[in-house]
Amino acid sequence: MKKKSVKKIQVKRKVSKIKVTAVKVKKSIDKKKINVSSIASEIKKEMISQQRKPVEKVGKLNLKNKKNVKDYVLTGVPGFDELLEKGIPKGNLMIVAGGAGSGKTIFCLQTLINKANEGKKCLYMTLEESEEKLLTHMEDFNWNARELVKKGKLKIFRINPFDITRNVDALLAKQKGELLIDVDPVLLPKDFAKPDFIVIDSLTAIASAFTGKDESYRIYIEQLFRFLEKTSATAFLITETEQIPKIFSPTGVEEFLADGVIVIYNLQHGNVRENAIEILKLRGAAHKKKIVAMQLTSNGMVVYPEQEVFSDLN
Repeated sequence: MKKKSVKKIQVKRKVSKIKVTAVKVKKSIDKKKINVSSIASEIKKEMISQQRKPVEKVGKLNLKNKKNVKDYVLTGVPGFDELLEKGIPKGNLMIVAGGAGSGKTIFCLQTLINKANEGKKCLYMTLEESEEKLLTHMEDFNWNARELVKKGKLKIFRINPFDITRNVDALLAKQKGELLIDVDPVLLPKDFAKPDFIVIDSLTAIASAFTGKDESYRIYIEQLFRFLEKTSATAFLITETEQIPKIFSPTGVEEFLADGVIVIYNLQHGNVRENAIEILKLRGAAHKKKIVAMQLTSNGMVVYPEQEVFSDLN
């Protein structure tokens, strides 16, 4: 028999064996009914558990050999500052946006607690919650809020959003040049002059007092931002949005005026919700442009800067 004929017979036999093997594998798979999606889900859970190890660096970036370090501030929120190259520029006006229960208030309170413990003067201006309720809320996380209040480093100041509208007529008159004296859009506590950090909770509550008065609200917001700039304080302005927002403030004007926007998401995966956080915008400083995982723990917020979230946010 010729060599070519022998080779053809051998090739046909190999092909036949491969086909038989493929059929056996297919039958085996059909019998076992492998759930590929279940396997993928388990792999994803394992990857997430490995990535969500305790954050070792708590607001301590490697800022050696960096110029003008004193002009940047860190929040001290575990993992969050790792998203910043140097920090948040001192005196910036930051919007903190997110849906109900996403963690906006916790992020801001936690930042103020950390800065107050560093000796900074921190003011939390609330239009919704009482001082006692917020102090109790902070105690739930084992934060030394009352101690800092006694030391004069932390103050919670409640204001009525409708009291703010009383200054609107004066602000409008000032805008038209009909009033010669300066009018502040919001009054800071007399016993807490020149705070280093200010939180206003929230712009959404302020906007509710201007229902049907869009032009008046726009003028007020412009005056509020100018006033905060004059204080030289680093300010965080909370806004209530949808869980996956398309705009990050009541009108969209606020995010344009602000120096930075931090967005906190409350994402749904089937029957489970997952929190995530993003620095959407930050003037004057470099930052990582990605959405990363975040959790609310018994000690406050923890951010996982290396675990990106790839959920459909459309």
